[in-house]
Amino acid sequence: MKIVDVCAFYTPSGGGVRTYVDRKLVAFADRGHEMVVVAPGERDGEERRGPNARIRWIRSPRFPLDRSYRYFSDRPALHRVLDEEDPDLVEVSSPWRSASMVADWKSERGARARLALIAHADPLAAYAYRWFGGVASTQTIDRAFDWYWRHLRRLDQRFDMVVSASDSLSTRLREGGLQKVLTDPMGVEPGQFSPALRDRAVRREMLALCGLTEDAMLLIGVGRHAPEKRWPMVAQAVTMAGAQAPVGLVIVGGGSRQRPVIEAIDGNPHVRLLEPTTDRAALARMMASADALIHGCEAETFCFVAAEAIASGLPLIAPDRGGAADLARKSGGVLYWSSDAQAASEAILSVARSGPRQSAFVRTKTRPVRTMDDHFDALLSLYVGDQRRTGQVSCR
Repeated sequence: MKIVDVCAFYTPSGGGVRTYVDRKLVAFADRGHEMVVVAPGERDGEERRGPNARIRWIRSPRFPLDRSYRYFSDRPALHRVLDEEDPDLVEVSSPWRSASMVADWKSERGARARLALIAHADPLAAYAYRWFGGVASTQTIDRAFDWYWRHLRRLDQRFDMVVSASDSLSTRLREGGLQKVLTDPMGVEPGQFSPALRDRAVRREMLALCGLTEDAMLLIGVGRHAPEKRWPMVAQAVTMAGAQAPVGLVIVGGGSRQRPVIEAIDGNPHVRLLEPTTDRAALARMMASADALIHGCEAETFCFVAAEAIASGLPLIAPDRGGAADLARKSGGVLYWSSDAQAASEAILSVARSGPRQSAFVRTKTRPVRTMDDHFDALLSLYVGDQRRTGQVSCR
């Protein structure tokens, strides 16, 4: 089967999406399928990732709200690439312009390809709920943004399936009137994260960066400095918790919007910002050497870092909505009211008070962790099964 992923959020400097797509290129090719990722880039071009794996870049402008990304603006160019590739199935991982472009391509060309909309993003949770959540309920905001739900329902009619990464997002999509929603949770890189990587020396080093000794609690946060990640709120929560117990926090991540995070830290020596790293092995050691992962974003559709923390044996401290919350509930983590620094500080203290006994319990009890390979196998089963039902199995 030949699969084309029209991926508007793929960028060489990206985080979770890039990690996921790079792994998918390898995984699908290893399973005998041809995989092509079509992404907006600085210039037109093609990059081979193996005998059956490629990336095709389409020259595209920068996204004005986040210049680390680009967006598809040339509809004829995208249609031309899809014509040239002639796929069996097209994935689209953004509900915006690219989804409509791909749906138009199929209807205008009479293309045979099946279409799958992958719910990698939750724009209402990332933006509208965050902007207006202080003055209106989620239900009220949904009614005000009914144009968005109408747009999703139109896409639901034009696509063959909508694949969601978490139970909570699937529930929201179905409640919004979508009828073709299927759930296939993502997972972690197999063999990368493990409690066995816990290193007391690494833990001492991170605590020393925070000006604390080994008897303190060490939290780790991972993610870019974007408003929806709520790092200022997390920093405030750690400062509040630190007034009652020794707590240190290292945040691994970067981005152009670092100033609000620095202002929220306000000189607290126990909160440190570390540059993002492409060394996954080093990140895995750091994660396993912490005492808990804290996350601030309630808009995650899956939350890779939370899954990686579970695989590393860490308890999760997460907001009560979104993909991180789903993972925290399943793994026995601690939830707090989303966007509430006081509630987050209380959650931190509840984990701190559990002490070494709870930490040892979390690290030693057996908890199966879903891997990316599990996710890809399930996704391919959906695709192949859908082709068999419609009689469109390809011989290539």
